[in-house]
Amino acid sequence: MRFAEAKLGRVFVLRLHDGDRLPEVVESFANEQKILRAVCFLLGGAKEGSHIVVGPKDGHDLPPEPMVASLNGVHESTGFGTIFPDEGGKPKLHMHASFGRKENTITGCVRMGVDIWRIGEIVVLEMLCPEACRAVDKETGFEFLEIK
Repeated sequence: MRFAEAKLGRVFVLRLHDGDRLPEVVESFANEQKILRAVCFLLGGAKEGSHIVVGPKDGHDLPPEPMVASLNGVHESTGFGTIFPDEGGKPKLHMHASFGRKENTITGCVRMGVDIWRIGEIVVLEMLCPEACRAVDKETGFEFLEIK
């Protein structure tokens, strides 16, 4: 395990609108505001047809082949994520969220594109810790958090 101590920076509250897409809308906002490291909380609705990664097809294959699920119908959503800069210095969101409709729930990563239905609320807590970034692991293709 490696760690870095962070201090709290700015706090932002975002209201997303119908059709805004995760992760792009959050990454664009972070880039505009020069937020490189943050914790993000999501609350709202997700449109039918949004795509989430729900795991690798086989946990032993490298690089892993993602399983992608599409939401059937509008879903309630809640999620948690982090922003860290990628190898090019751009803010990159890694968020997992749960989506519910009636008594069915599905959880996964939003990286394939989740479209907001009517309303999305995001709270962004900026972290001040220059030692952390994302780097591509050549074996898996994942962008792992690296602590220098």
